[in-house]
Amino acid sequence: MKVAVSCMGQDLDSQVDSRFGRAASFLLVDTETLAFEVIANTQNLQAAQGAGVQAASLIARLKPAAVLTGHCGPKAFQVLQAAGVPVYVGVSGTVKEAVARFKKGEFAPSTAPNAEGHW
Repeated sequence: MKVAVSCMGQDLDSQVDSRFGRAASFLLVDTETLAFEVIANTQNLQAAQGAGVQAASLIARLKPAAVLTGHCGPKAFQVLQAAGVPVYVGVSGTVKEAVARFKKGEFAPSTAPNAEGHW
């Protein structure tokens, strides 16, 4: 299974980025092999608005089994939910640690966004 993790770097030792829409990048990680693909989020780092929705659309197209992140706003959450992608918030540590904790079932899928939208 592949999960998308918001992160501050480009490898498994990178810290999970607490921001979903303005994360530096995403890693699409195979939970069994830990093979990963770096998904750049450059276009959304300085976006005046819509960063969360654009990032969510980008990730939804990749069809991950889940998204692991620190915080997710209402619009991004709605896009991911509509695409059938569960969102796990409150995630921290390294990407590798987050994936291991996810595999152990330590996170519950979020039923609502945990950050306010930005206008």
